[in-house]
Amino acid sequence: MAPEPLAGSWTPAEPLAAFADLDHDRAARRGLAEAVLCEPKTVEQVRAIAVDLRERGARTLFTRVTAEQADALAEVLPDAASDRLARLVAWPAQPPPATGGLVVVACAGTSDLSVAREAALTARHLGREVVEVVDVGVAGLHRVLGHLDLLRSAQVVVVAAGMDGALPSVVAGLVEAPVVAVPTSVGYGAAFGGVAPLLTMLSSCAPGVAVVNIDNGYGAGHLAAQIARYAPA
Repeated sequence: MAPEPLAGSWTPAEPLAAFADLDHDRAARRGLAEAVLCEPKTVEQVRAIAVDLRERGARTLFTRVTAEQADALAEVLPDAASDRLARLVAWPAQPPPATGGLVVVACAGTSDLSVAREAALTARHLGREVVEVVDVGVAGLHRVLGHLDLLRSAQVVVVAAGMDGALPSVVAGLVEAPVVAVPTSVGYGAAFGGVAPLLTMLSSCAPGVAVVNIDNGYGAGHLAAQIARYAPA
């Protein structure tokens, strides 16, 4: 059944069932709500999905949101939170009360910040306490060492890095917590759009490093939230 139209002239161009079968049971089944990857979808498809989720009151993250999609979501969900850097919209805007352990999200450079922010906001809106550490790449090793106490207080550390992708191995050699490594597509030609840091992270000599796909801040934040959920009280 198509969602009810919004006030005004807008009606969906095609029924929701023609392009989406939303998993409304996911939060009850897995403990964490569904997310909607917006980037490949049309504005009208994103709008129709948002209407359906609004009617059901379903907490949702919208990821890889374009500017046009963000505007449409703001019309449907005016109380949502939007972060243009992370390209993420969270509804409702207020995260749930934080439970579990601390997630620290670190990024090697400012160029990696959009991916790191996506990870941080994902973990936060999945109910974890999150602290961000920015611009601590290995080209200036003193910078990450300056945050050592914070990193060692985390139950899980997310590290986003491009170029040579060395930062996750460095961090994993300094902390007890598991490290979720996120290769980013930042770098010159031989970085191959993130393939070079991906291979570095997969080849890490430091144990306890799990690697997600290139630029997958959402996946890293989700995994970190799951790990931190079971942190001892």
